[in-house]
Amino acid sequence: MKSALTFSASYFSPSEFVLEEFILSEELRKYLYEVYDLERLSGRVALGNANARDLLQLKNSIKVLPIIKEMLLQINFYSDIDTLDTLYDLLNTSIYEEPPIGIKEGYLIKEGYSKELDELKDLRSGGKDFISRFEIEEKERTGIKNLKVGFNKVFGYYIEISKGNLNLVTEEMGYIRKQTLANCERFITPLLKEKEDLILSAEEKIINLEYELFIDIRNKVKKYITKLQKVSKVISEIDVLQSFALVSEKYNYIRPTITLDHSLKLIDSRHPVVERVIKDEYVPNDILMDNGVYTLLITGPNMAGKSTYMRQLGIIAIMAQIGCFVPAKEAKLPVFDQIFTRIGASDDLVSGESTFMVEMKEATNAIKNATKSSLILFDELGRGTATYDGMSLAQAILEYTHDRIGCKTLFSTHYHELTSLEKNLRHLKNKHVSASVADDGEEIIFLHKVKEGSIDRSYGINVAKLAGLPTEVISRASEILATYESNEINRKEISVQTSLPLDFIVQKSEVEETLKNTNILELSPLKALNLLYELKEKLK
Repeated sequence: MKSALTFSASYFSPSEFVLEEFILSEELRKYLYEVYDLERLSGRVALGNANARDLLQLKNSIKVLPIIKEMLLQINFYSDIDTLDTLYDLLNTSIYEEPPIGIKEGYLIKEGYSKELDELKDLRSGGKDFISRFEIEEKERTGIKNLKVGFNKVFGYYIEISKGNLNLVTEEMGYIRKQTLANCERFITPLLKEKEDLILSAEEKIINLEYELFIDIRNKVKKYITKLQKVSKVISEIDVLQSFALVSEKYNYIRPTITLDHSLKLIDSRHPVVERVIKDEYVPNDILMDNGVYTLLITGPNMAGKSTYMRQLGIIAIMAQIGCFVPAKEAKLPVFDQIFTRIGASDDLVSGESTFMVEMKEATNAIKNATKSSLILFDELGRGTATYDGMSLAQAILEYTHDRIGCKTLFSTHYHELTSLEKNLRHLKNKHVSASVADDGEEIIFLHKVKEGSIDRSYGINVAKLAGLPTEVISRASEILATYESNEINRKEISVQTSLPLDFIVQKSEVEETLKNTNILELSPLKALNLLYELKEKLK
C-alpha cells in the first residue's frame, strides 16, 4: 500500500506481469495445476501425520518447480525460487508410485533404496516361487489333477483336495490332515510348513523394515519444511496473479489508476460477480466522486440496484488494491485504508441483540474508526426502528460523516426527506436508480441505471405486486397510500428547516471548568460557601 502511494504515477498491477505474457501464462497455468497444497503437506509432515501418498504428492509438486522457475525468469519475476532438487531425489528414489494409504501395510519403499530390504524381498519372492513350483510337482507326484495349494491367515499354506479325489491320497505321500470342509480336505506337509515359516517371517520383517525406513524418510523431509513454506508462499502468490490475469483477459477488465488526490472516477463500472450470474445483460454505471464530493445519497425502488451499485464500488476498490484489473471502462481510485459496511438485516439473538441493535453497532464501528481515507457503505441505515427515529438517526449520521470524517460515503435510503440535505451539505450529492411504470400504472420496470438527482417514490406497492401479494392486499394498500399522501405534511420543508450545519463541538460548562480548577482541600468553610453561591448563580 505504501509503494502505491509513493509511486502512484507509475503504479503497475502485479497481474500485468502475467497478463502481458499470455502464451507463457497458459503454460504456467498448466504446471501450477500440478502443484498440490504445499502448506498443508508441510503441516502434515511437521505433525508426523504424512503418509506415503502425501510424500508422493510432495514429490510431484517439486518435480515441476524447475519448469515454473524457468518461466518466471523469462518474465523477470521471482527468480529466487528454491527447486528443492535434493528433496526430490530423496522422494523419487524411495517412495513407490502407488503406495497404500496406511504406512504399516508394506509396499512403501522402492527397490534399490535399502540393501537389507531388497534381500528380504528376494527371499519372499523366492518362497512364493517355490509355492508355485510345489503345486505343479505335487500334481505330477500324486496324479491328482485338481490339487491346489492355497493360503489363508488362519491356517497358513495348505494343500486342498476335493472329496472325489480323497481316495487317491496315501500314507506314502506324507500328507497331514489340517482341515475338513464340505467339499474338500486340506493338508500340509513338513516341507510346506518349513517354507511357510520362511515366507511369513520375511513378510513380517519387510513390513516392519519398510515402516522404519518410511519414518526415517519423513524425518528427513521435515528438515525442508522452512524451504517448503517459502516455496508455497511464492507459488500461491503466482497462482493468484495468474488467476487475476485470466479473469481480467476473459471478462475485459482494465488496469486501474491509483490517485493521490482522493478523487474517484469509475466509468461503466460493473459488479464482477453479479454480471456473471444474471441472465440479462448487466447495466454498467458510473461512480464519480471528485475532491468536492464526499457523500452520494442514493434513492430508488427496491430491487432497482442500489445495493449492487454500492457493493460494486467496494469490491472494485479491493480488487484494485490487491493487484487485479477491475470491471470498468475507466477506473481511477484512491487508496482506502479501511472499508466499513452496513448492509442487509441480521441479528444476534443469542447475545440478546436485535436487528436494529446490530445495525447501530455496525454504524457506530464505522463512524468511530473511519478516517478521511476510508470508504463507508451504508445501505438503508435506520430502517430497523420507527420512521421518525430512523430518519433522524440517518440524517445525524450523514451529517457527522460529512462534516467530521469527510471520507467517501455511499448512503442509500428510502427516506426521501433526506434528499433535501443536498442544499445544506455542500459535499453531498443526490443520485437515484431509475425505474419506470408501464402504461397500466401498476407494473414497474427496473432500468438499473444510476442518474443524477433524487426521486420521491419507492414504488413499494409495485414491487409487492411483483412478489405476488394478493390483489385485495395490493388494492387496499393503494387506497391507504392515497390517504396518507393526501394528508401528508410537507416533510421536506421540515427537513430543510432542521438541516442546520453541525460543528459537533461540545460546549464546555463554565461551572465544570471552575470545579476542575479548584483545589477544595485548600478552601476554608467560608470560601467554600462563597464559591458554591457563585456557581449556583452561574447556573441560573
